[in-house]
Amino acid sequence: MTINEELPTRISNFQNRLKSRDLDGALVIQKADLFYYTGTTQNGWLYVPCDGDPVFMVFKDVARARIETGLPEVIPVLSPKKIPDILLGRGLDLPETLGMELDVLPAGQFLLFQKIFRQSRITDISFEIRHQRAVKSAFELGCMQRAAAMADQVAEKVKDLLQAGMPEIELAGRLEAHARKLGHQGLIRMRLWDNHLFYGHIMCGASAAVPGSLASPTAGAGLNPSIGQGPGKGLIRPNQPVLVDYVFALDGYLADHTRIFSLGPVPDELQKAHEAMLAIQSSVQKTAVPGAVTGDLYEIMVGMADDLGYGEYFMGASDPKIRFTGHGLGIELDEFPFIAKDQTLVLEPGMTLALEPKVVWPGKGVVGIENTWVITETGPERLTRFPDAVCVL
Repeated sequence: MTINEELPTRISNFQNRLKSRDLDGALVIQKADLFYYTGTTQNGWLYVPCDGDPVFMVFKDVARARIETGLPEVIPVLSPKKIPDILLGRGLDLPETLGMELDVLPAGQFLLFQKIFRQSRITDISFEIRHQRAVKSAFELGCMQRAAAMADQVAEKVKDLLQAGMPEIELAGRLEAHARKLGHQGLIRMRLWDNHLFYGHIMCGASAAVPGSLASPTAGAGLNPSIGQGPGKGLIRPNQPVLVDYVFALDGYLADHTRIFSLGPVPDELQKAHEAMLAIQSSVQKTAVPGAVTGDLYEIMVGMADDLGYGEYFMGASDPKIRFTGHGLGIELDEFPFIAKDQTLVLEPGMTLALEPKVVWPGKGVVGIENTWVITETGPERLTRFPDAVCVL
């Protein structure tokens, strides 16, 4: 099975969701969603009626879109203002109710489409898209398994590269070069507005615990305030935890994991904190089964961190802390489901999760674990397999 062979099933599933909302159709624009429903990210607009064939209209590049997509037809269009005429020319009624991805659609674009579809009531369809994408097919899981295998190879390479006195940014650059050689696509997609990630966070000791604005338990000082995250010019020092929180992106799909390395043993208090995070991972592994409520899993993890004595620094070193302990992933890094406070989404077989219990200790560093999992009928199955213990070199 390939992504293009799955497109009819994906479109049909989406149409059922449109009908459940009494929507006449949806217009898909965002790159990650376009890739999911068309197999390409060329600049265009996909109209999906509640019944009948989708209409894929492309501005740039039409020839490439025709090669990459599994949809039977690509219609050239120079302006979104032409979309109603194209739909009418294909015998489709213009929708009275139109779904769009309002979670990511810029306000200017929304206002434009209000004028283009002036007879339509535009409503948000992002939940239905994200919920559909949360449950992965066998093909998608195969992509993520391959990405996870590459993530493990990147972790293995740290053993060869880590040296005392090396700047964080040098270690990051060398790992990035290795990842590219393995096929890393470079771009890591995030849906959350104005959040960006470049490969991941590779930082040592206290610099790893520097807080920042990113929706993540870790930020790091970075190289300058315009970025405000990630590795900086600080040096790798013996007996300090080296955080390697890395996302591998392969063929459009992601695997996320975190490992802790050190040159010589880390202090006992950090070692014990790391072991506590492994205990939390082991506990949630038993409870993250089909039917589990995501908000309940969050409370279990937070409660266990409190009981073990690490509540103050669990998932952050300063207020306000992030209020999640895990996230879905696939084409984007921040997909459904979220293991987060007050979430009510229920786990289903085929969902994929990155679970990441971490202690962020100001002035000392970060310890903890992150692995990518798939929810099966019997519980979570792990995709990233590099050993979880602190890797002492």
